Amino acid sequence: MKLLHKNLKHQTVKIQVDTLDDLWYLSAIIEEKDHVEGITERKIKLDAGSDRDQKVIRKTVFLEIAVEKVEFHKYSNILRVSGKITNGPEDIQRGNYHTFNVELNTIFTIRKESWLKYQLEKLKEASETKQAKVVICIVDRDEAHFAILKKYGYEYLLQMQGDVQKKDSPEKIKSTFYSDVVKQLEEYDQRYHLDKIVLASPGFWKEYLQEQIKNKAITKKIVLATCSDVSKRAFEEVLKRQETVAALRDDRVVKEILLTEEVMKEIVKEGNVTYGFKETQKAAEAGAIKELLVTDTVIQKTRQEETFAKLDRLMKNADHSGAAVHIISSDHDGGQKLDGLGGIAAILRYKMSW
Repeated sequence: MKLLHKNLKHQTVKIQVDTLDDLWYLSAIIEEKDHVEGITERKIKLDAGSDRDQKVIRKTVFLEIAVEKVEFHKYSNILRVSGKITNGPEDIQRGNYHTFNVELNTIFTIRKESWLKYQLEKLKEASETKQAKVVICIVDRDEAHFAILKKYGYEYLLQMQGDVQKKDSPEKIKSTFYSDVVKQLEEYDQRYHLDKIVLASPGFWKEYLQEQIKNKAITKKIVLATCSDVSKRAFEEVLKRQETVAALRDDRVVKEILLTEEVMKEIVKEGNVTYGFKETQKAAEAGAIKELLVTDTVIQKTRQEETFAKLDRLMKNADHSGAAVHIISSDHDGGQKLDGLGGIAAILRYKMSW
């Protein structure tokens, strides 16, 4: 995301969408009652007598709307921001509804009544933080899974199945499985210009695969990690391994997973933690929250059910009391565990007696 202009005196920021990950950030930043303005397409009816004879054209115009609805579905590549028109050309009626389809390269301005600390931090994170380009390969004797890290989690890429000789079979099979895995890693490195490649496996298979890689540019990027099995579920385990955390220390997904793990540990030992909307709301009103965690799923759900105002008030209370507010992606195991607790939890400054 490019931050083109920021004027907090007038509570406005102007941005350009650079990547699809930016849409995830914006879905958490833009909220009801914000004003959004920019160049957009609008259907215009040309006068030509009866309604049946009216011609409709698409016109590029500069509009401002008061936001009433924000819709974002991961992998849709479009963020939809809808509301009533408050400013625009004279031939477009104020008060009519319009939807901005925010996608790659869209430039627009957001104006709020006031920017909260966590919103500005999300904006800074999206505009300044370089997303590490990391592919994870989980491998064993005859199976490999690949995924790439995204700002909102990770995207599963591919499964490879090898045709290798079975232990009890006398039939010899000439397998190209490991050379095929190496070729796939080389292809991903060329396509994504990777910073790191995490090789993970139970046992020694990761070291065996590493030995097959002769490309020195790739071997310099390799991080080895251990996992208990070879499956899609193993990606979550790999991201929590100390060797992975050390290599990807600044990656947001790893931080989110570790933060949700901290919440789970505090729950088990009945520590300074609370979860669920009602209990977290009480903690926010008391100014007792140190770290507030809210999933993007619960934000989208409350917007659809038109109950977001309550959640928004809770988040603002926490922000005003100095709490760190974290929007957690539900695309990884940490976010899914948090969704199981109602999509909201808080690490407290002190233990509360309910």
